[in-house]
Amino acid sequence: MLASALYGWKESFQVYKNPKVLAMLFLGFSAGLPLLLVFGTLSAWLNSEGIDKTTIGLVSWVALAYGFKFVWSPLVDRLPIPIFSSLLGQRRSWMLLAQAGIAAGLIAMSTSDPKANLAAIVAFAVLTAFSSATQDIAIDAWRIEAISDDFQGAMAGTYQLGYRLGMIVAGSMAFVIADYTSWSVAYLSMAACMSIGIISTFAISEPDRKLSNEEWKTEKRVILLLERNGYLPEKIRRIQAWFVGAVICPFADFFARNGWKALLILGFIAVFRMSDITLGVMAFPFYQDMGYSESEIGIISGLVGKFITITGALIGGLLVVRYGIMSMLLGGAIIVIATNLLFAWLAGQEPLIIWLVLVVGADNLAGGLAGTVFIAYLSSLTNRAYTATQYALFSSIMLLLPKFIGGFSGIVVDTAGYPIFFLYAAALGIPSVLLIVLIMKRGQQTTNARP
Repeated sequence: MLASALYGWKESFQVYKNPKVLAMLFLGFSAGLPLLLVFGTLSAWLNSEGIDKTTIGLVSWVALAYGFKFVWSPLVDRLPIPIFSSLLGQRRSWMLLAQAGIAAGLIAMSTSDPKANLAAIVAFAVLTAFSSATQDIAIDAWRIEAISDDFQGAMAGTYQLGYRLGMIVAGSMAFVIADYTSWSVAYLSMAACMSIGIISTFAISEPDRKLSNEEWKTEKRVILLLERNGYLPEKIRRIQAWFVGAVICPFADFFARNGWKALLILGFIAVFRMSDITLGVMAFPFYQDMGYSESEIGIISGLVGKFITITGALIGGLLVVRYGIMSMLLGGAIIVIATNLLFAWLAGQEPLIIWLVLVVGADNLAGGLAGTVFIAYLSSLTNRAYTATQYALFSSIMLLLPKFIGGFSGIVVDTAGYPIFFLYAAALGIPSVLLIVLIMKRGQQTTNARP
């Protein structure tokens, strides 16, 4: 028996009826749509244009924007956008700005030719990825602030549902459109789909950010200390106070609450997704090189696979509510390694549809379950006083090392071939399992000091 049950099964299912939980479906869609368009789908587009694998792998570094979002997350957390923040609130105004940037980037990519001007594609992909990462910061903050901890597993599950629906559109629909028309038309269509995110931003309400006195006292003490520097101009003192409160305090708070275990936690976060992200860079080129058509890839990987991921995400949300986070986190890490090994097996098979369905289905089921559990874990680590900044730190660390290592995927494939690459990708998941066991052994709790 795993950890003691937290809720009965009936109560576990009821959480998905909460309106705020349902709202995550649409916000998740808006967050999931751009990712493949600067990652896997972009790799397939470049591969179809004859761009070499090494270059494709290096272009995937565009997605490093997701790994550096903690750098500007304090701005999203505290800096108001003139006019818009007063009308929509802090979270929604930043969502809207980011969504506009995503749409503009996708439109610009649709007008570019990879063969004639690869640099332009990369530049517009950077704009799209930067805007998408900014949107993630705002949505994650809204998700954590909008509801209590008891619902975070369900919020993560519904978020994953919407996220995967967005990826279905960016994967399946984009591939089918490209197969029958062109990649330019496909990307223009994806830009139009961002209207769902924009409408959702106007439909939801701004969360009521109730901060505890102790958290704000910490910032006030810092501000008072800075104000003693009376020899400095008022504007400079205010900038200092804002910087310390918005940038320094969130990180100091995390280390103060966790002590030396903070390094262990951050180390685990850094390696958890190395396996699946590294594999993901070359997944679509692998399917193409195996002999599967764009439509087959789009339907199986982009459609069937993502619906299986949704199933895994919802199961993950239920299991978190039922059994808690840590046990499910360990189980998720193990099954991700196991399913990634299936790709090494697939590389030696004939390109039959049944084999692709089997491998993609298993991989997506594992990814959906592990993804939901991991999001719930990261959410549990944040303090509501610094929600956007702290969660951005965690999710950035989660992506930074995997995205960097993933950039060398094309070199591994060109040098050693696909079977060795997939074994290498699976082995990258072993450190996460070891660190989860160590964290559990040290008694790391998933609770936090948030009100």
